[in-house]
Amino acid sequence: MSEPRNVMTPENFAGLGNGQIAFVRPVSSDEIRQFFPNAPAVQPGQNFWALLDAAGSPLMISDSREAIVMNARENDLEAVSLH
Repeated sequence: MSEPRNVMTPENFAGLGNGQIAFVRPVSSDEIRQFFPNAPAVQPGQNFWALLDAAGSPLMISDSREAIVMNARENDLEAVSLH
C-alpha cells in the first residue's frame, strides 16, 4: 500500500524559499519561446539552461549551466536543479 502524497498548491510552491530559491532546468531551443516570448528565433535542436523562480517565471537563459548558477548567486538566490 502506498503512502498518501502531499500535494502543494501553486501558491504554496511559489512561496518556497521566500524569494531565495531559483530552479535550474535544461530547456531545448523549441521551449525557449514558452519561457521567453520575446526571445529571438533560435536554431532547432539546441540545448540551453533556464533559471526560473519558484513560481516558474523565467529569470534567465544561457547555453552555460555555470553562468546560470553564477547569476543566481550574484542575485542572492540558491540555485537548485529541477528535473
